[in-house]
Amino acid sequence: EPLGRVSFELIIPGFMCQGGDVTCHNGTGGRSIYGEKFEDENFILKQTGPGILSMANAGPNTKGSQFLICTTKTEWLDGKHVVFGKVKEGMNIVEAMERFGSRNGKTSKKITISECGQLLILLTCGLLTHQTIPSVAQESTTAPSARSTL
Repeated sequence: EPLGRVSFELIIPGFMCQGGDVTCHNGTGGRSIYGEKFEDENFILKQTGPGILSMANAGPNTKGSQFLICTTKTEWLDGKHVVFGKVKEGMNIVEAMERFGSRNGKTSKKITISECGQLLILLTCGLLTHQTIPSVAQESTTAPSARSTL
């Protein structure tokens, strides 16, 4: 069920931005399309640097809807957090989001990705292909709106 927006409840500058709590909206909840939690698929992709997208969890096989956007290389997360992508465009927005974070992760403003895209899986000539509908990031503050594609 597309929600259209995702809030970031935890931002630690120089580390990561965590969002995706679609149930409690405070960083303590979340659910997946497979039920409340789902298993780790694999750890093939690594936490190689800024812009890496990986699943947040509370231990092995506890992924829900929360995810991380890493802002630095986080190799200590390898083997613990499943990497599923990388920010293609808009790292300047992620860097701007960091300015609203803190050492304990509490944000000074509400940060939201709005007009979120969806990943479509298309069957073309018997082959699975992936197509992404663009997403737009927007910081939810009283400052002028910054928009870019993630």
